[in-house]
Amino acid sequence: MLSNFATSTLRYFIKLAYNGTNYHGWQYQPGADTVQETLNKALSLLLKTEIDIVGAGRTDSGVHAKQMFAHFDYETEIDIPQLVLKLNSFLPKDIVIFDILKVANAAHARFDATKRTYEYHIHTIKDVFENEASYQFQLPLDIDKMNEACQILFRHTDFECFSKVNTDVRTFNCIIFEAHWQQDGNKLVFTIAADRFLRNMVRAIVGTMINIGTGKISLQDFEKIIDSKDRSNAGFSVPAHGLYLTKIEYNFEALGIRH
Repeated sequence: MLSNFATSTLRYFIKLAYNGTNYHGWQYQPGADTVQETLNKALSLLLKTEIDIVGAGRTDSGVHAKQMFAHFDYETEIDIPQLVLKLNSFLPKDIVIFDILKVANAAHARFDATKRTYEYHIHTIKDVFENEASYQFQLPLDIDKMNEACQILFRHTDFECFSKVNTDVRTFNCIIFEAHWQQDGNKLVFTIAADRFLRNMVRAIVGTMINIGTGKISLQDFEKIIDSKDRSNAGFSVPAHGLYLTKIEYNFEALGIRH
């Protein structure tokens, strides 16, 4: 159980979503619009003190989040309904605040997350209403083969071959909980869940699986690519605008809240 609330500051989790089209990712970058910076400015203005939020993860430029959590500290009790209302009035239309939750002071939005789920969206015909929210890919794809490739993911934990090179991580190990493709007419959705993800991992997996779906590589090749631990052996990185962070899970009781 995490520590109680009896410290000089109080910690809050903020539950939000955003369309990442107009942002250079989640994390603060000098001279660029980011989701983190936009939220920091809004919270600092409304709470009349400097606020620095910590996100549950870092989405890249153009990636969306249907559910994201972050935490911040504040000296006193917050009128949560009022702050949610004010934030949603103040923030741009591509960021929405769902809720703010008071948590134990040791709770951490990133390190206490137990599971993260992403979706990658593809449309297989030209669709003017999907261009900003989904990746257009019109070549025929063998979805059954791509789902067979998903089963191979469960046999592995080291996914260095799908990681962006020169990243500062201690380990390339991830535990995959879920991975599958689903087709609905002209739309394809790849869903993957894990305890953690490497930078660019989902987009590289999707690109490699597209190579399987088009017959460019075999399932045996896919296994060899993972074993190689070499990013240059994996497939292309699909565009960011089709990727969505859809769910982040916690043991809310351990965080000191009933959810």
